[in-house]
Amino acid sequence: MNEPVRPDDMRISDADRERVQDQLKRAHDAGQLDLHEFDDRAKAVWESRTRGQLAEVTADLPNLPEPRRAGERRPVFADTPGGLTMRILTIVFTSIAAVNLTIWAIVSLTVGSMVHPWWLYVALPPAAVLSILYTAGIGRPPRDR
Repeated sequence: MNEPVRPDDMRISDADRERVQDQLKRAHDAGQLDLHEFDDRAKAVWESRTRGQLAEVTADLPNLPEPRRAGERRPVFADTPGGLTMRILTIVFTSIAAVNLTIWAIVSLTVGSMVHPWWLYVALPPAAVLSILYTAGIGRPPRDR
């Protein structure tokens, strides 16, 4: 009977090698590898035949985030608990402000004249708080270097 192949013994493709070489380039750009070490590891990547060999090349390197592709927008909120909280608060605030604006518009149209814009008293304080929190960095993704 054939025994299953261990994951570390699985063969790799050129796309796998390119992905690891990109990780090495990001590590070099971040100052974690000098040029000589980058060159040695890049050679080892292209000589690798299995997943285990590729893993050895990058075992001591942290996982750096993938760079954004050209034309890709920067996310508004980070993928952290703070980012999730800010995303939820923004959705709740926007919903409440939209409902109050709609009610104000319906009342103004029904009465036939412009009613005092009371909905701003509901919308502006939470908007100011959310803006201050976001400006302070709560829930904001890290800036690109």
